[in-house]
Amino acid sequence: MRVPTTTPVLIVGGGPVGLTLSVLLSEYGVDHLLAEARPGTSRHPKARGVSARSMEILRRCGLEDAVRQAGLPASQVFFYRGRDLVDPEFVRTGVPVPAQDGREPTPAPGLICSQDALERVLADRARRLAGPAVRFGTRLESFTERDGAVHAVLEDRATGRRQTVRAHWLIGCDGASSTVRTGAGIAMEGPTGLGHYLSIRFEAPLGPVVADRASASYFLTAPGRGGFMAVDNDRHWIYQHPFDPSAGDIDGGPGGDPAGNPGGDPGEPAAGRDRTSRLVALVRAAAGIPDLEVTVRDTMAWRMDARLAAGYRRSRVLLAGDAAHVVPPTGGHGMNTGIGDADNLAWKLAAVTAGRAADALLDTYEAERRPLARQVIDLSQANARARAGYRIDDELLLTAAYRSTAVLPDPGAADHASAGRSPLDPAGLGPDAAPGERAPHVRLTGADGITSTLDLAGHGFTLLTPAEAPAWRRQAEHAAAAGLPVTARTVTGGDRNESEPGSWAARCGIPGSGAVLVRPDGHLAWRATGPAPADTGHLTAVLRNILGIPGA
Repeated sequence: MRVPTTTPVLIVGGGPVGLTLSVLLSEYGVDHLLAEARPGTSRHPKARGVSARSMEILRRCGLEDAVRQAGLPASQVFFYRGRDLVDPEFVRTGVPVPAQDGREPTPAPGLICSQDALERVLADRARRLAGPAVRFGTRLESFTERDGAVHAVLEDRATGRRQTVRAHWLIGCDGASSTVRTGAGIAMEGPTGLGHYLSIRFEAPLGPVVADRASASYFLTAPGRGGFMAVDNDRHWIYQHPFDPSAGDIDGGPGGDPAGNPGGDPGEPAAGRDRTSRLVALVRAAAGIPDLEVTVRDTMAWRMDARLAAGYRRSRVLLAGDAAHVVPPTGGHGMNTGIGDADNLAWKLAAVTAGRAADALLDTYEAERRPLARQVIDLSQANARARAGYRIDDELLLTAAYRSTAVLPDPGAADHASAGRSPLDPAGLGPDAAPGERAPHVRLTGADGITSTLDLAGHGFTLLTPAEAPAWRRQAEHAAAAGLPVTARTVTGGDRNESEPGSWAARCGIPGSGAVLVRPDGHLAWRATGPAPADTGHLTAVLRNILGIPGA
């Protein structure tokens, strides 16, 4: 195992969150090491819904097209309800879209892409950017913190060889049973065992059966139990079977263990053949097709929890994804909340490791992301309790509003918390975007290939003006000369125009002479509702304040 002995950032966990963080850090030019205990990416579809906000993040990484190719077509993103898959009285509904007053909320709507396929796309990009620094089959054995660094013992699972790596920052993206979180002594709070499910991955010729009702998810109504998740809406499927672990009526089996075929392999032990027969019977009964040809590929038993870490940071250790929050799957926000964690954390790590920000900037990660996760968990629990079903809100995470020292609110603006503003707004996007909120999307036209205002944000801060503004450009140049990562850009100019002239400034709540400062994660850090001040160092002071640089 040839790994570096020192690294600025050590990521533990190579699921969607860890891989997204790796890709983003590479984009920002941050050397890092990713260690994942599994030998490769997930074999099980697990999470499947990739929300609009996650797709915007993947778009920024240049991965939107690849993820769409790996996912289900938009024409199949429906939700089926019926007693079984052949119920003639089934109900099929689409994803409700909140009213946006005729506005297009995003250039990158969400889709269904199973986690195993998504991980392959992310791993391919992570490896191309970071090369051998992305290490599968490498397990974190233990870690200690001393001398201003984290000393982590990594084990190559193929050879058993161990090596100590010194990292400035350790990021735990290693799931609900996080070794990093345990080692850091960070507690998890919240209920467990809200439900137990056996996830059966199988092959069956169901494409013709669902041809007139193709959906992303198939929820079974009484007397049916559980539901089906389409992997390709043809031969590859997941059946989620709810069970009571105290009753002993179902054997989850070892996670990922191949379960054989419905006829039974002559070389398979009798106990294995009996178990396979039970799994096939479950699938056939749920589908409503007694003679369905079923080949069980593997199983995974899992438990529905609703838990939140007591903190996201302890000294040089930070948590992201399921290591920080375990979200019930009812709503499809768990993985997407984790991808948002990676997006929020990556640019802050980049600024701190480059010496452009104080370590305190990393405290804003918890301040911004933990309240959001709390609300996501609460909404998902409410969905789980909804007897009449629940809607899938693809655009919920677009409404995230941050309050921290990494955001400068408008003078005299009420604090979100004191004003009763939750981090997320289930009612949808507001009429304009204030500091802390995601920069608004406006469709752009022109020969430069930029089709959204979101595409104007760069790897550093971006000072955006409606049109060419020399005074604001001088402000950005002064700040850049002082070593601060900022670039001035215009929404319109040359042959680039807004599809609705003037709409971007209106949605940012600024006049034509104003400007907004966009963070690398696409959230507004600050806005100026007037022309650039005469003092060319004004923007420099703003940035130093946001980055927590002493003397700001």
